[in-house]
Amino acid sequence: MVEASETHTGWTFLTSHARVLAAIAEDRRTRIRDIAVRCRLTERAVQKIISDLEEDGYLTHTREGRTNAYRIQPGTILRHPAEAGMTVDGLLSALAQQDARRDTPVAVPRERDSDSAR
Repeated sequence: MVEASETHTGWTFLTSHARVLAAIAEDRRTRIRDIAVRCRLTERAVQKIISDLEEDGYLTHTREGRTNAYRIQPGTILRHPAEAGMTVDGLLSALAQQDARRDTPVAVPRERDSDSAR
């Protein structure tokens, strides 16, 4: 199960719909419970968001045993006029690149020992 790192109150830049879509993009067989924990939402809210995404053609699902397997429709255009022409795939790629940069350890230059430099 995925753990949520810290709590947050107030507004954020990404909508809950974008967060749920990103969670599904990371693991297409993820459980609603795990998405809820990761996105800090209720399971009911995640179910509603998934329903919204499916209704508008951003996502489909198939039953695989006792779980759902989701499929994101990557070429679907984002809804807001300000993102005209941007696809779901473009959004998810940008988020994935940011996650990769965040998760990559930054090499910190070591200070030279002043005694050995002499």
